[in-house]
Amino acid sequence: MTPLPVLGVLALLFGGCLREELPVPRPASPGGAAYTAALCVGGNYGDQVWFDLGTNTEVSRNQKTAWDLAFESAGGGWRIRLNGANFAKAKATGQFDITVPTDTTGYGPGWTIDRPSGHADSTAIGDRRTGQEVVVINLGYTIIGLPAGLRKLQVMDVDASGYTIRIARLNGSGMVEVHVPRDPERRYVHFRMSTAQVVTIAPPDGTYDLVMTQYTNQFYEPFTPYQVTGAINGFSGMRVAELRAPDLGSVSLDDTLAHPFSTREDAIGYDWKTYVGPLYVVHVDHVFIIQTADGAFYKARFIDFYDEGGVRGCPKMEVVAF
Repeated sequence: MTPLPVLGVLALLFGGCLREELPVPRPASPGGAAYTAALCVGGNYGDQVWFDLGTNTEVSRNQKTAWDLAFESAGGGWRIRLNGANFAKAKATGQFDITVPTDTTGYGPGWTIDRPSGHADSTAIGDRRTGQEVVVINLGYTIIGLPAGLRKLQVMDVDASGYTIRIARLNGSGMVEVHVPRDPERRYVHFRMSTAQVVTIAPPDGTYDLVMTQYTNQFYEPFTPYQVTGAINGFSGMRVAELRAPDLGSVSLDDTLAHPFSTREDAIGYDWKTYVGPLYVVHVDHVFIIQTADGAFYKARFIDFYDEGGVRGCPKMEVVAF
């Protein structure tokens, strides 16, 4: 588990400030049809906002702690993803009886996160279609930074109808077996381990393009995972190209010849801003060309990270349709 001092550093990084202290002024809108969307996740980064570019609509919103696991629903999908917004991690135990107590002593270096790229081979839980090995899930932290606890997961079967799983406490007590059904309208079905229930989180496929949220990023200098706030695709099928430009008006689709599209989940990501204590500086020259799953093209940039009262956690994104 990441030591608590790291979380304290994160709290400093995410400190609030007043609007008049923001070093980057709000830029003028470029010519043409444009809108500014406020994708506010809250000063404590406690919400996830699912957003549709074509309609400038917040499709849905949920507390980031409302789910723990996401089960791949489409086709013959079998992947199980962690909630990186909660700093969740996983570790295979080598055990095959979920009712046997599990000792996590020494697990610190062994915890694994889902890589923010969203690549199919980069999940912490891995392929559990066979073997029925028990995996310990570190549920991460609550919104106020308290440990959310540990649970055990055992995948008993994956078939066309869904997943049959068992969950239990670390000492093996409270074991329940649950069927998680596939949902043809959603790429992933979400699940809350503390209640052993499927929960509705993601809107139906095709109704959103991106998610503003905290997520766990892997840093390499030094090698440590910790939470950042930014935009991810939410497995919507969106593609993103990134470039530098002084304004949106100077950007065209031809720019993608030199700046190819990426399907990474974190292609927009978090680094359109930089923490320069005690403020976040928004880099308005970071421009994103976006192709949504329905084939529409947009150009966008972030212009603020604060609401009208100067509270952090309210990214504002300027969007123009091609």
